[in-house]
Amino acid sequence: MLRSSNPILSRQDAFTPAAPQYNQNPYGQPQPGYAQYPTPGYPYAPVESLEGRMTLDDVVTKTALTMGILILAAALAWRFVPDRLYFPALIASGLIGFIVVMVVAFRRKVQPGLVLLYAAIEGVFIGMISKVFENLYEGIVVQAVIGTFAAAAVTLAAYKFFNIRVTPKFRKVVIIATIAFAVALLINFLLSLFGVNLGLRDSAGTISMLAVVFSLIGATLAVLNLVLDFDYIEQGVAMGAPASESWRGAFGLTVTMVWLYIEILRLLSYIRR
Repeated sequence: MLRSSNPILSRQDAFTPAAPQYNQNPYGQPQPGYAQYPTPGYPYAPVESLEGRMTLDDVVTKTALTMGILILAAALAWRFVPDRLYFPALIASGLIGFIVVMVVAFRRKVQPGLVLLYAAIEGVFIGMISKVFENLYEGIVVQAVIGTFAAAAVTLAAYKFFNIRVTPKFRKVVIIATIAFAVALLINFLLSLFGVNLGLRDSAGTISMLAVVFSLIGATLAVLNLVLDFDYIEQGVAMGAPASESWRGAFGLTVTMVWLYIEILRLLSYIRR
């Protein structure tokens, strides 16, 4: 059973070969292109399979689609959302995007419509937060975008060319660290509602060394999650996962890329100060 630290790719039934009990002939050999089910008098009657198998090209295509919709939504939000609605749109899109992530994470089968909906909603969030930072530090968004895709490309190249193997211990450490990071962010957010600042994020225009270190940790964890995601998708393709699972892979990569972009954007803002 494959596991991943990415909340979108961590379902126990994700990337499991589809219905192996239905594609075996009486001699235990699979029938390509057919599904099998018992019928009276004919224990194994062949019918055409309704779903193919996941491929790397499928994941790449769907990831490009979701990222394209996200970027388009971000550009439209940047251009057309009035200044007075910046923060309401930022908060609303962030909360709704989080809810959609949870819905997709706990569904047995990913619905493409939900994936595209997430991309559009998260695009609004990215557009709003990017414009806020751009108004403070001119040119920072272009730098963050270049940094995000450069980090992802270098990570993928290192994974492929250096033949990185994800061990159970490595996976466990990244999972625990990711959960701890998320819990720390949640605690910091809840305490900030009562005026308590732990210094994990900048506040009122001031930053601390702890905030810088915390963002560095976040960016590092995002890159490590990309490694786990690449490994997980590669194994899913090798196992012959259902074609629909390519949407889950694309969704997980998009979530991680958004996380990486936010952390790089914050780090650049600290440097610019």
